Amino acid sequence: MTMTPAQINLAVVDAHMKGEASDPASIMNLYTDDIVLDMPSRDMRLTRLADIQRNYENLFGSIRLLAMQPLDRFATHDRVVDDCIVHFVVTGDGYAKLPYPKGASIELRLLHVFQMRDGKIARETVFESWKPMV
Repeated sequence: MTMTPAQINLAVVDAHMKGEASDPASIMNLYTDDIVLDMPSRDMRLTRLADIQRNYENLFGSIRLLAMQPLDRFATHDRVVDDCIVHFVVTGDGYAKLPYPKGASIELRLLHVFQMRDGKIARETVFESWKPMV
């Protein structure tokens, strides 16, 4: 059975979401060569695979993930939207421009908008909304 473009896009984003924390190097092939990773909440834009990989290594090396609650994920032939809530504790200082110190317990509402091209991620826009957990 042949997969539709939307199904392919969902599979690519699923692989991305599962691999970014555990092995960032393994997901770099899911991006196009002209990738743009845009994180407007932290005023960051990355356009080189090496910088994106380093960002994920630093970010996930600086938190202890407590829980991830998927809310919604859907795809079209050229987009995937993923909405979730993540709970984590800040354990280091590699999460660039995070507005909370080490030791803080955070609830993060995380919305990804992926623009897809030929079964790869061409642009990833990440909207982040943080609040400390009490």
